[in-house]
Amino acid sequence: MNKKLMKTVMTALFMAMCCASTFIHIPSPASQGYLNLGDCFVILSGWLLGPFYGFLAGGIGSALSDVLLGYTSYAPATLIIKGFMALAAYFIHKLLSSKQKNKNILPEATSAFIAEIIMIGGYYLYDSILTANFIVPLAGIAGNSVQGLFGLVASVAIFRILQKTRLNNKIK
Repeated sequence: MNKKLMKTVMTALFMAMCCASTFIHIPSPASQGYLNLGDCFVILSGWLLGPFYGFLAGGIGSALSDVLLGYTSYAPATLIIKGFMALAAYFIHKLLSSKQKNKNILPEATSAFIAEIIMIGGYYLYDSILTANFIVPLAGIAGNSVQGLFGLVASVAIFRILQKTRLNNKIK
């Protein structure tokens, strides 16, 4: 199969996974909201598809879920925030992986952590703009942090499974 066509198909698949995995959510008293696997697939799209296609898959797929769930005012911010999460995950993972001789989880954990910091900071900034207040949006940081931790753990676990089965090489 044509390499560009395969990359396009994988990008569409990851867009769909980013979107659909946000719909399936678990109520979380700790975050005063719910947890979903959306961030997991955003990060995986960066690691597996690269910067351009990962940005598109993570950003568009997640923004589409905002539109479909009725959070339309968040869709533009989500497009940028989730896109940059995938972008950061890719570049940081690539940098740290090139320096690693052994196969520990440091590249995945570090790049996912920084991607989640982008999410937390991005939504705080966007909420600050929407509310014209830098204090009120502080309340969202705890919930986004719990969601971020969930996304970090899930993305690292799934990526490690993909590595063991060598499916990550087939996706790339």
